[in-house]
Amino acid sequence: MNQADLDFMKEQVLAGNEPWKGAFERLKASIQLDIEPPTTNFIRGGWGEVGGGGALLRNAYTFYDCALVWYITRDEQYVRKALEIIENLSGRMWFFEENDAKLAGGTAAHPLCAGAEILRYHYHGWSDKHTEQLSRMLMEIYYPLLRFYFSEANGNWDAVIARALLSIAVFTDNRPLFDDVIFHLIHAPANGSLFKYFYPSGQIQETTRNLAHAQMGLAEFAGAARIAYTQGVDLFSLGNNRIALGFEYTMGIIFGETPHSYGVFSTQNIHHRRELYKDYEFVYQHYAGKGVRMPMTRRISDEVRDTAGRGVLTAFRAEFQNREPVEPFIDLHPSPIAFPAGATRQAGAIPANAIEVLPGEDLQAALNQVAGTGRSVVAKTGFHRLRQTLRIPSGTHLMGEGLGTVLMFESVRHYAVIAQEASMHDVRISNLVIEGALRHEADSDPNTGRFNRTGRFANSLTGIAFLGLTPGSMRNIVLENVTVINFSRNGVLITGADNVVINNCNISDNGSRIVPGPRLQHNLLLRHVTNAHIHDSRFTTSLAGCGIALDNCSDVIIERCEIARNAWFGVLLSTSDNVTIVGNLIEGNCGSGIMAEFLHRGCRNVRISDNIIQYNAGYGVEAYAVEEISLSGNQYDINGRSVEQERISPEPQVILNSSH
Repeated sequence: MNQADLDFMKEQVLAGNEPWKGAFERLKASIQLDIEPPTTNFIRGGWGEVGGGGALLRNAYTFYDCALVWYITRDEQYVRKALEIIENLSGRMWFFEENDAKLAGGTAAHPLCAGAEILRYHYHGWSDKHTEQLSRMLMEIYYPLLRFYFSEANGNWDAVIARALLSIAVFTDNRPLFDDVIFHLIHAPANGSLFKYFYPSGQIQETTRNLAHAQMGLAEFAGAARIAYTQGVDLFSLGNNRIALGFEYTMGIIFGETPHSYGVFSTQNIHHRRELYKDYEFVYQHYAGKGVRMPMTRRISDEVRDTAGRGVLTAFRAEFQNREPVEPFIDLHPSPIAFPAGATRQAGAIPANAIEVLPGEDLQAALNQVAGTGRSVVAKTGFHRLRQTLRIPSGTHLMGEGLGTVLMFESVRHYAVIAQEASMHDVRISNLVIEGALRHEADSDPNTGRFNRTGRFANSLTGIAFLGLTPGSMRNIVLENVTVINFSRNGVLITGADNVVINNCNISDNGSRIVPGPRLQHNLLLRHVTNAHIHDSRFTTSLAGCGIALDNCSDVIIERCEIARNAWFGVLLSTSDNVTIVGNLIEGNCGSGIMAEFLHRGCRNVRISDNIIQYNAGYGVEAYAVEEISLSGNQYDINGRSVEQERISPEPQVILNSSH
């Protein structure tokens, strides 16, 4: 809160206005002035209290609550208790330890700093010594614990840490730290940033985990955005109000809606964190003040407003009060680009002459039977567990019945699906899931599979590998409504092919750090491919590579795709000609959104137009020694650290690893 917000809050309580008066009374009634003192060493394990973590959080929030109550009432018993708590903490704390140390420290930092800011500028008994002791504790104990984040964990960790570090930066007046945290919130790797956590559909990184952790991530990212807004940095509005979209999506699940999700959304703990609902008032009030409609978040806020204390008392910004409603109102919508993509929920019509294969029956034998005829083989709903590579013959159509048809590969190495011959042609695969993980059911932790795939000895497996031996040796390949996920190497690798169509596919979460190493395995890798049309598809969250990589390709169109959250570039072009990239959403990649690199020579005739290119850690577009490159109509927002969003260099510069 800023000074005007504090004054508005106090004014409303003293005037007896609701909901402030009731919230204040509930907050005051909840304060325990006989709270236990903190310990020296705070130890918090992964599955419960070990020593001191709970006491720390109770002390931190009691301190903040006492500061709020004192500010409104000037009752000295509350400020005396607040000073006692902060003196005990800053004089006694030594270190944090164990699995959840970052969470224990991070969740306590915000209320400590928020309460201290109030007393520092308003209470005559707050001394320079108090400021010095608290600043020492924050910078010598909290900052070393938190400064490296933990982006490889689920995103709620970095949300907690970022909110804590912003609080520390404000209290210690450390602008470089503040700016660094803002950069992290926009550009962090793995799960650590707003645009790794909040998808353009509204789904969040922990949607498939459980609603307790999902709500924690929402609340902490929004809390960090609130601190930033108070300091003049608006994270709430980024990505077409992406935070609001994430709240609405998740609150919709709580109220029984069934939105489309990548993976099965969880309803576990649907009421376990009901107390968190009381902290959503500030999110609703902020967006309402900006004219953004949030019916689901409003509904939850309305339900708990008469039972909430601090969450309602501190939720209102003075700038949004006593003015005409903002018009026109803004409705939230998921991005329409490549959404939804992949295998569908519907089975679709089965051709009259198709061969139907039940789970457990011989899928390979059925494909061999129809080879060269153009007939369809239908893999029926269920898990088709294959113990050898599936070989696709020419002149065949392998189709499934949507998300319910899952091909899984047990004890298979190198390639899950390959061409039966190097001259394969006229092949179509549609409406099924090709799964690289050992189990298709969603783990309670969405990071489990990623951890299993990133180790040195992870199963080395590519999803689809159609490997022609000479240019054009393969031809007429169509992938349509196919989901290819969770492979430790490339999701789809095609070489030496002519006329390739990838339509409405979800090729995501593939690639890892296993041999031959990071940045060599991608969601989609095309080599020596001509005449390719990649459209309305999703290429996201490659663990160590790009969304799409083209190597020595020509006459390629990439349009209306979501290419996001990949660990390197969104799109990488190497020695490729006549490439059109148009109408895509390219966001949140850890390198540049689009890179046209120079190796022995650069690319030729590259057209990049009408894309949304935003929140990538590198440039929006980066290109070196491209012969004829045109850029038009692209929308950029906060790519990299520079105001410059494009780096188009005529120099034949080889980009070294240290540069990215």
